[in-house]
Amino acid sequence: MPVEPTLKPPDRPTQAALPEPTVAQPTSQKSASLRSYLSQVEVAQLTQGLLRRDGGGADTPFTADMLTTNFEQIAFFNEYDGSFSRRGGASPLRRWADPVRMEVIFGAGIPPSQRKSDSFDVRRYANRLSRVTGHPVSTIGTPNFIVIIAGEDDRSAALAEAANRIPNISPASLRALDSMRRDTYCAVAAYASGTKANTYTAAVAVIRGENPDLLRLSCIHEELAQGLGLANDSPAARPSIFNDDDEFALLTNHDELLLQMLYDDRLRPGMTAAEARPITRIIARELTGGPL
Repeated sequence: MPVEPTLKPPDRPTQAALPEPTVAQPTSQKSASLRSYLSQVEVAQLTQGLLRRDGGGADTPFTADMLTTNFEQIAFFNEYDGSFSRRGGASPLRRWADPVRMEVIFGAGIPPSQRKSDSFDVRRYANRLSRVTGHPVSTIGTPNFIVIIAGEDDRSAALAEAANRIPNISPASLRALDSMRRDTYCAVAAYASGTKANTYTAAVAVIRGENPDLLRLSCIHEELAQGLGLANDSPAARPSIFNDDDEFALLTNHDELLLQMLYDDRLRPGMTAAEARPITRIIARELTGGPL
């Protein structure tokens, strides 16, 4: 009598373990209060016609001479001293020589949806900065420019992680970024090391996670550009994000020209404003189409 073969069901394919979903940690009352305050700030500024996203227009004309003056004020002075407690002074020209590789570190209280949108904004803006300056800027590779987006509850931990991610940056050197004033939405510190004192090799930007969407995006635009070497603000710069009046939220055409000037091969790190002035006048006229 023939024996019926026993049918064995096929083995189930082995499934890789799924990653744990990212869940934001609850925030403190201090962080919640700050979030409410910053949301009110954004609403008030928009009501006043500030935080413009149009890049300027017929109401914000500028000449080659104005561009030259603005560049000198923004590229040859520091907005703050090393402790972020006082205004900075005159500075030689500083910029990057090596490719800039950005990475975002999020605080534990930042929700997944915000992480996704902020990561996209940083990546897209890095590409724009690379295109404008002609200098390599990306979010690929071992980072030397850390962008921290964190709240009051987790900024210290994010700064400690940043110190571990970038060689030659100590927790002590980042201490000033851990104690931001309530009305400081964001800040950046850029560092030089070795014999090339005016060539940046690392940077850390800190952006408050409590900022509402537009304020947070404006911080990304300003701090990442300042971390490339445009270290100061000027009340005369218009249309520009390098102006404390907050009229413009996002990088303008005027600001793109400043970045082009900064990375022009005719300028070199370590130049003083006086040494660079004859060259920047020529560059500004070339960029604006003014007479040479």
